[in-house]
Order: sequence, then C-alpha cells, then structure tokens
Amino acid sequence: MTTSTKTRSRALVAAMATAVLLAGCSAGSGTSSEDPTTGGTDTDGATGTGGTAGGPSDETVRVGLVAEPASLDFTTTDGAAIPQLLLDNVYETLVTVDAASGEIVGALAQDWEVSEDRLTYTFTLEDGVTFSDGSEFTAEDAKFSLEQVSSDAWTISLAAQLDIVESVEAPDDSTVVVTLSEPSNSFLYALTTRVGAMFDTEGTDDLANTPVGTGPYTFVSWDRGSMIELARNEDYHGEAPYFGTVEMHYFRDANALNNAMLTDAIDVVGTVQAPESLAEFEGGDYSIVEGTTNGEIVLSMNQQEGMPLADLALRQAVRHAIDHQALMDTCWAGRGTLIGSMVPPTDPWYEDRTGDYPYDPDQARTLIEEAGAEGTELRLRIPTLPYAVSCGTVVESMLEEVGLQVTIDELEFPSAWLETVFTNKDFDMSIVAHVEPRDLGNVFGNPDYYTTYGTDELRTLLDEADAGTEEEQVAKMQEAAALISEDAAADFLFLLPNLMVADPDITGLPENAIKESFPLADLARG
Repeated sequence: MTTSTKTRSRALVAAMATAVLLAGCSAGSGTSSEDPTTGGTDTDGATGTGGTAGGPSDETVRVGLVAEPASLDFTTTDGAAIPQLLLDNVYETLVTVDAASGEIVGALAQDWEVSEDRLTYTFTLEDGVTFSDGSEFTAEDAKFSLEQVSSDAWTISLAAQLDIVESVEAPDDSTVVVTLSEPSNSFLYALTTRVGAMFDTEGTDDLANTPVGTGPYTFVSWDRGSMIELARNEDYHGEAPYFGTVEMHYFRDANALNNAMLTDAIDVVGTVQAPESLAEFEGGDYSIVEGTTNGEIVLSMNQQEGMPLADLALRQAVRHAIDHQALMDTCWAGRGTLIGSMVPPTDPWYEDRTGDYPYDPDQARTLIEEAGAEGTELRLRIPTLPYAVSCGTVVESMLEEVGLQVTIDELEFPSAWLETVFTNKDFDMSIVAHVEPRDLGNVFGNPDYYTTYGTDELRTLLDEADAGTEEEQVAKMQEAAALISEDAAADFLFLLPNLMVADPDITGLPENAIKESFPLADLARG
C-alpha cells in the first residue's frame, strides 16, 4: 500500500479496535480478565488468538450451536450460519480482520497497494496456495471469484457490496488488479466478509453440498439436523490447526445445548442461548467467555404501502412502548448492550442513540390515538430462535399494554422465516439478530430488502460516506444511523453479547465475535 493510504486505513481500523476493547470490558464480567496489551485474557486461557499448543493433534473438538445452515452455499442462500461455519475455515479471503488488533491484514494476499486516486487496488498473492481439490490458487481464481459476485451467480443482497467494482484483471498468476468506479471506504472491509471468499474456477458446481476452498479445514460430511464435520486440510499453506477434526453440533433447544455441555457431549457452547442458565457453569469446571458482538437484535416493521406500520406515528408509538432495559433483563438475563441504533460500539461511527425514543407508554398511547390506530392488529412473525422467542412475548406484552393487538407466529428457522418474512414480506413485525459486520447499509439501504426502508435520503448519505474521507465517512454514517432511528425505521432491542462456555483447557475462543466467521483454526487444547 502507499504510505498515506495505509496510514489512513489502519487509523480507521485501529479506532474500531479500541472500541472493541471498550465494549468487551463493559459488556459484563466472565471468568477471565482482559489483558490490556492484547485485548485477550490471561487467567483461564479462555480467549485470545489460539495456537497449536504443542503442535497438531488427532483430537476432535465438538462445538455446539443453535442455528444450522440451510445450505452450504452463501452465494445464493442468506443467513449467518453459513459463513460462520465456512468463512476462514474452508474458504479464505484476500484480506481479513485480525482478531487481536482489529487491523485489516493480508490473508491470501501477502500485500496490496492502493493508487493515490483510491480507484485501483493491486494485490500480490501468497505463493504455494492450493485448493482442497489439489488445484493451485492463482490470480485467475481471484478474478473469477470477484467477478462472480457481480454476476447472476450471486443472488443474495450482500453481493451489492461489490457493485463498486468496475473491473478485475490478472496480469500474472500472482497479481490481481481491482479497479473501482469511484473511491470506496467500504471496499477493502467488504473483502474480509463472505463476498470476498475465494473460489476454485473448477470447484463451484455444487457449492450447496461440496465446498472447495483453500482454508485450514475441509468439508467432510453433513448429517442434516444434527452435525457437520470438518477435517484438517493437510496441505494447508499456513500453520496447521491443532484439532484434526471439528464437529459442529446443532441443537434446536437452548436447554438441550446446555445439557450437551454438562454431560460432556460437546466441548464448546459456541453461543449460549439461555443466559440465565450460566450459573450452571460457574464454579471453575468450565471457562465462561463474555464479550460483545455485531448482533443487533432488530424489531423490524413492515412499512410497505397499505401496511399498518407505514404510518410513522404508529412506528414511533411502538418504539416508545418498549422498555428496553426491562426487555433485556427479562428475555436475556440483562446481558447485552442497549444501543438504540443499527451501529454497535465496535464501529467507528457508533453513537449512543438510546435517548431517541425513551420508554414512555403515555406518549405511545397519544401517538396511537393521533394515528387512529387503537386496537390495531399486528402480526409479529418471529424465527424459532431462542432470543426471538424469549423477546417476542415481552414485545407482545408491552405493545398490548398501550392498546395494540399483537399475534405471535413462530416460524421454523431458517426455511419458513426466510420464505415468509425475508422473501415474501408477509408480516407486520419480526425479530432477528443481524450479525454481519457494518451492515447498516445492507439492512436499511435498499427498499426491496425485507426491512422495506431504503429512502433516497439515506442512500445519498451512504454514498457520501463511502466516497468521502474517513472523517466524512464517520460523520455521514452517524447521520445515517440517526436518520434510521428518528424515522423509526425499526426498533433496536439490544446488542447480543458474545457468551461462550468451554472445557477449561480449550484456548483460542474469541472474546468479541465481530466477524462473520467462527475461526476454528484458533482453537486448541492447552
């Protein structure tokens, strides 16, 4: 990179890293204490960057989760569970976010340069990288992968992040040149997410069932409804991961997940789904990790013409009717962070917007009366995920207290929720955690997205934020977050904490889950 550009981009990410540490400290106390020099911990070995703990082992690590992927193809299927499993583990990207420093660093690209006009990015690829099918990773594969995102092959909305790409060239096997149509602050960061995944030009025939990547693990098998198995990639170009096999076990019920940990059926609870039950794991037999995430739990409101919540006053009433602290205390044991917007504290443009719509049931009733909406029936259609089910009943109670009628429909996740709410927009309200990093524009910048917002004013702010200086980006993104909040485009219940439980000798668990992936190669047994 040129010196000036490199300094600017690292300054931005360093600001994010600082916010990460602060959020991790304020999110709550687990069994470990933070090392201020690294952002990791040094008491239990519960967090940090992992390591091989004496070299690769034949051992298997068993990780318990709740949300199972609907497919293994994140180019055509939405949902966070797919990149959580595959990104950084099976698929790699040109650049990635370093978990310890927060900086954007090289992954499959060993270096990159940015032109003075910020339009041309030249990546130099690592040598000796192969795909799991044995073929060599070259610049042609990188060119193919990036061009596919802008083609009909990618159908998920997140693909729009690379609309800024004008051309991709591969002048030789180890060089990739990407030209943008205009300067973009978000482009390099986008390459750290699923849209930056590198594919084999000959390995995309069956992405839903047979992923082919360059990562430290390879896909082995999928027992649907139960378990996905990965195995160490013995030809991996980097440091070999400690565990020879990883089993990702999926549970529909939070209690079943906890019981699996308590009965030694798994080694790690990847996401605690019943925070009130953490007491079961206290006392020294387990390591407990508590930090923060990107997971804003959004109460979305369908604003399409003819729908009840197309009325701004009614949306404002909904926001005033919800006591967010009481809700978080009730449905998530008080663990999490109240943010009031679509921006977590780990983003450089975070502002506390919890004061925009303070809990005021009398004001909610007044707004409902002004809108002539007394007794309005609202369909709250939620996924069968523990946080949504727990919080849904609290939202129902609070809205009915101010004179609205709420009907809860629990939809099987992911299939039924994706079809009914996400695709068909057949709902009035829903509750789902958006865990993708820096996703304000993706979630609210498109009127065709299920959140049904995407106003011209917001899209202008997002464009100006992306093309401006880093200082302008922060200011414009703050304006965008304020606009979304003030327009009551949705309500933001709280930010999910990162809560994990593990055997006490498991190392490498991330304190803050601020990436799309769960980096399994960081795990080891100390």
